[in-house]
Amino acid sequence: MSRAGRALSLYDCPGGIETGAGTHVVYDLGRNEASFGAARVAGRALLWELGDGPRPGALLSAPLDLDPVRDWVLRCDRVDFPPGGVAYLHTHPGPGIRCLLRGELRIETAGRCETYGPLGAWFESGPEPVYAAASATAETAFVRVLLLPAEWAGKRTIRYANEEDAVRPKTQRATVFLEVPVLVP
Repeated sequence: MSRAGRALSLYDCPGGIETGAGTHVVYDLGRNEASFGAARVAGRALLWELGDGPRPGALLSAPLDLDPVRDWVLRCDRVDFPPGGVAYLHTHPGPGIRCLLRGELRIETAGRCETYGPLGAWFESGPEPVYAAASATAETAFVRVLLLPAEWAGKRTIRYANEEDAVRPKTQRATVFLEVPVLVP
């Protein structure tokens, strides 16, 4: 049984933010740090909230269909690419919203191709294969919040769609900021 009606939403907070306890992640752009729950950031921040729907002003909000019987973790990490870096066609075990911090990133998925610049946001469902190509001339980085089945806690989540890509050299580097269990009522 799955629970529809839940949403993951991303907000840009250019003047900073202060949050109380709750199921949300705050990313401090200036310090390159993330916090779960209560947080205070004086400068520009990004806020992801897991709830029943978006508040006004979301950069992006995506409906989720999560199994409430399963145990889930919420992970925030950052992925960095050198100029010309790629993430070969791949999937993840859960959905999430990404936000580009710097550079440029072309995302190809489900027959669509979109290019994102700084503070551009996109949703990945998890099982839908995605190919990503970074700027040829600049370092590129994005930060994301994913919801993952608990058995993926502490594990790398990228799974390549093509066997030959799994053994090719990888140029992207992920840094995990936090991973916490969450309840999906």
